[in-house]
Order: sequence, then C-alpha cells, then structure tokens
Amino acid sequence: MTDPRRAIPRTDRVLADPRLAPAVAALGRGRVKTAVVEAQQRAREGLIAPAEVVDAALTSLPAGASSLRPVLNATGVVVHTNLGRAPLSAAAVAAIADAAGCTDVEFDLVGGERARRGRGVLAALAAAVPDAGDVHVVNNNAAALLLCAMALAPGREIVVSRGELVEIGDGFRIPELLASTGARLREVGTTNRTHLRDYADAIGPDTGFVLRVHPSNFRVTGFTSAPGIDELAGLGVPLVVDIGSGLLAPHPLLPDEPDAASALRAGAAVVTASGDKLLGGPQAGLLLGDAEVVHRLRRHPAARALRVDKLTLAALEATLLGPPPPVARALGADAADLLARARDLARALADRGVDATAGPSAAAVGGGGAPGVELPSAAVSLPERYAPALRGGRPPVVGRVERGRCLLDLRTVDPADDDRLREAVLRCGVPARGVPARGVPERGVPGCG
Repeated sequence: MTDPRRAIPRTDRVLADPRLAPAVAALGRGRVKTAVVEAQQRAREGLIAPAEVVDAALTSLPAGASSLRPVLNATGVVVHTNLGRAPLSAAAVAAIADAAGCTDVEFDLVGGERARRGRGVLAALAAAVPDAGDVHVVNNNAAALLLCAMALAPGREIVVSRGELVEIGDGFRIPELLASTGARLREVGTTNRTHLRDYADAIGPDTGFVLRVHPSNFRVTGFTSAPGIDELAGLGVPLVVDIGSGLLAPHPLLPDEPDAASALRAGAAVVTASGDKLLGGPQAGLLLGDAEVVHRLRRHPAARALRVDKLTLAALEATLLGPPPPVARALGADAADLLARARDLARALADRGVDATAGPSAAAVGGGGAPGVELPSAAVSLPERYAPALRGGRPPVVGRVERGRCLLDLRTVDPADDDRLREAVLRCGVPARGVPARGVPERGVPGCG
C-alpha cells in the first residue's frame, strides 16, 4: 500500500504556489515557509489532507507583519491606554507613510545643509500655544518630567505636595521616577490639604524647582485645599506643572481639566504634557514654557536619549495642523446622534435574530484625563457571551461588560465603522432563542442610567 504521506507536496512546490505569493510579499519568505512546514506536519499526522496544505498555511498566517492588530474600540473610553490611547487621524497616518522613507527631518533642501530637527512640528506646537516662549518634544510625558529633574534639579530638591505623589498605570510612580535622577523630593502638606506656606517654608538654597502634578485617574473631594499656579509661581523658584492629559487650551466640555495655555499665563516656567491623550496625536512628551528654561532642557545631554523619531514628528505635526483627530470628534459627538446610531444598529441586529437593544450610556475620557467626568453616550446591549467572541473576531471588537450584558458604546466608534461593527456581531454565532425579529426596545442599557 502506498504511504499517503508521499502525497504531501514538497516545500519548494508549496512556496511556488501562486496563492502564497501575496503572503510572501507581505510577510516574507521565512515566515511563510514556517507556516508551510507546520501545515505539512499536520498532514503527516493525518490531521489534514495533503491537498489542504496550502490552505492550512494561509489560514495560520497573520494578516500583517506586526503582531499588533487593529481593534474597534467600543468601550466608551475615549483615550484607552490598553488600546494604544489616541487613535491617529487620517492626516497623521498619511504623514507617517510620507516620513517612513528618506525625509528632510534634519536637512535643508534649499541650502543643501543640515537643519534643525523637527522644525516643522516645533513651529506648529509653538503656534498652538503662543503663551510658550519656546517648546520641545521628547518621547513621552514621563521623559519630559525626567528631563526637567535632570536639567533643573541635579542633586537638588524638588518641592512637591504629598497629595500629588501619584501612581498611574502599570505601577509607574512619579516620586520613583524623579528620585532616579538623583534629585531629592521635599514633600510638603498632607494628602488632602497643602497650603502656600508649606511650599514657602520648604524652599531654600537647595531647591531646584517646585513641581505641580495633576492627580490624574482620581479625585480628592471634601476637606481639601491647594494653592493656585499663580501663587506657586510667585515663590521665586521655577515652577514645573505636569498637566498630563495634553490639553493645550481650555475645553468647554472639560472645564476642570488643566490646560497648557492657562498654566503658562498663570506663571508656570515649564508645562509638561502627553501628545497621545486629549491632543489626539502620537505618543510624545510636550515641554512648553520660558525660552531660557526650555533651552536648558533641550541642550541637556539626556535630551538626545529622549528625542522622538521622524514618524512621531510627522504624526504630531499633522495632528496639530490637520483636521480634528478622532479624540476631538469623539469628545464632541452629540448624544442624540449617538442614540440614533445605536437604535439603527440594534434594529439591524434584531432583524437578524440577535438579542440587541439600544439605550443611553455613560462614556469616559480615560487616559488620566478628566477623572470622574461622564460623557453622555449611547450603546448597543448584547448578551454577555458576545464579549469574548467579539474580542476574538476579525477585526477584534472590545466592548465592556455591565450587569451581565456586553455593551458596545458608540462614542468611541467612528460612524464609518458602524457597518463593520454590525458584521462583527453577526459573525459571532448563533443568536439567542426566542428573540423577536423586530421591535427593538429603546431603553437604558444595564448600568448606564
């Protein structure tokens, strides 16, 4: 009897199959060959037929060369750290593509000489915050604080309120970051109340600067007190203000969120902020402030280690100069429009037998911005079993689970993706029994008011 394993096609013949050519071009020959060898082994074990080797290899290959997968964010968290924070605008994505090859990032095409790195984005940032005497960009907000400590307080003291010694995501702690530079923290006040005199009494010859940190991700309410930025700026030493979320100017929907322009007008020497939060751009640390101080930061030896690459520069400039990014559109979305979209989507799903309802919801800013602020929104409510199924789909969809239901909040879903969201739900499997085909209830979704 002929051994069926002899029918398994040779590796070179499989790799020459035209059906694999696009995968080879996108993923590389080595990666495709590995998938082919694994498929051949499955055929030897009798798990698939020899004729199915090519199809099995194609099925096992990823959609792209990177392990990162595009996700539909239906959580209702506008700036979701675990999903990459701010999604970039189409203009920023196009700018990254333009900058991916050789570019004039440090070259003057007119004079044929070296030019200032990132001059376009620095000009755009300065124009966006005219209260800043100068600006600089590093790779994230933690790097911006790190550079301030190294340049302004080497071996000296940083005066900071005990109520602002925060820990944020992944165990990252502000005091540990600053202490790693060799600076010494001089803690003043208490968790809930710190007075101007506490700062004044702590300032001395060893003071490098006073630090004001926005307590992101939480709120302290009740018997609280803290001096204003204008008061701290009058203490005779530089004041560094970490606003965190990257709001460059006051936002009507977020009146209590600190912004760079207001902090600078109040007297801050330096403001640090993130580029990938409320600004809606790529990960970056923004430094804005007094021209002499920013110059010191830029010329510090560590600034080279903290600088951003050409792709970040391109995306940040396009974010500053281009159309409103997705974060701005999500923040400004009208609740009535969101509810209308949710009703349409739920009705389309119910028509296909899915237990789907629509109703009002509450979204959040996220990313450490505007803690406690609820944004009126709307969501489609599905049985809880849809949550893992949607996460495992193509594209993956991430919602949230409340009171035994999977909620798809539309404030964080681009209207252009509504059809993709509907199809993703329909691909999840068998609808629940007894669900009426029409007549979608219009009620509040569980746990959302």
